[in-house]
Amino acid sequence: MQVRPVLQFLVVVLFWGLSWIAIKFQLGVTSPGWSVAFRFLIAGSVLLGWCALRGQPLAMPRQAWPFLLVVGFFQFVLNFNLVYSAEQYVPSAIPAIAFAVMMVPNAILARIFLKRRTNGRFVLGSLLGIAGVAMLFAQQLRVGPDRATTLLGLLLVTGAVLSSSFINVLQATPRATSFPPLAGLAWSMLAGAVMDGALSLLLTGPPVIDPDPRYWIALFYLALLAGAVAFAVYFDLIRRIGPAEAAWTGVLVPILAMAISTVAEDFPWTPSSALGSLLALAGLAMALARPKPEAASSRLMPR
Repeated sequence: MQVRPVLQFLVVVLFWGLSWIAIKFQLGVTSPGWSVAFRFLIAGSVLLGWCALRGQPLAMPRQAWPFLLVVGFFQFVLNFNLVYSAEQYVPSAIPAIAFAVMMVPNAILARIFLKRRTNGRFVLGSLLGIAGVAMLFAQQLRVGPDRATTLLGLLLVTGAVLSSSFINVLQATPRATSFPPLAGLAWSMLAGAVMDGALSLLLTGPPVIDPDPRYWIALFYLALLAGAVAFAVYFDLIRRIGPAEAAWTGVLVPILAMAISTVAEDFPWTPSSALGSLLALAGLAMALARPKPEAASSRLMPR
């Protein structure tokens, strides 16, 4: 393999692997909704600027906007607000692992709505992944400081995964593939940022600005590196090596996220959590091995 795709692969893993712990620094003075709004206002603007520099069309046809607004709401409003809220109650390693096996609801929804089939290897890998995540969730309920709040965090993670999975399947429809990918993504981010801001204004009032430099470092990291840059690099990586090969970033991202959570958050490793993590990652690797075309798009979405 050439050097450039290898470097792109490593950049995606690094930027998305670090994004889970970076979200922790967004939780505090500023409400999660406003933090999400700021993040995607910056990321969407930068992506549009990048498209303009490359001479890519920025205007979207009128018929594209209902689709872009749906993506904006489910991916950049509902999904990310649930993730940010969940990380107030559970370590960042938990949603990282849960999103790693998002291919399971992806496949189920694709089977229902797109009539796409999966092979036996994918089914077995999915079962292992589900078992591993279930063990991690059960372990977190046992060791969490408060069972009720921990359960709330796990339910929020589950909701975020399902919301993102819905958008993953929607992206596989013919309508989605008819739009320029980066410009469409940028407009969806900006639409989501506007909705995030409007919802936050209604629920929590005007934004309260966090003066902590760590908040702003994390915000610009999530918006620029884990957002605009990682998406642009990932899309180029897909074009160079294919979606199936690029999807293997989903195996390494949670490993990095778990390692960081162990150091930064004292993630409680027990035999049960270790076995659950290994099962989830082994299932993910098995499901991704030599996938059929319909399974290749089931990948880890970035945070």
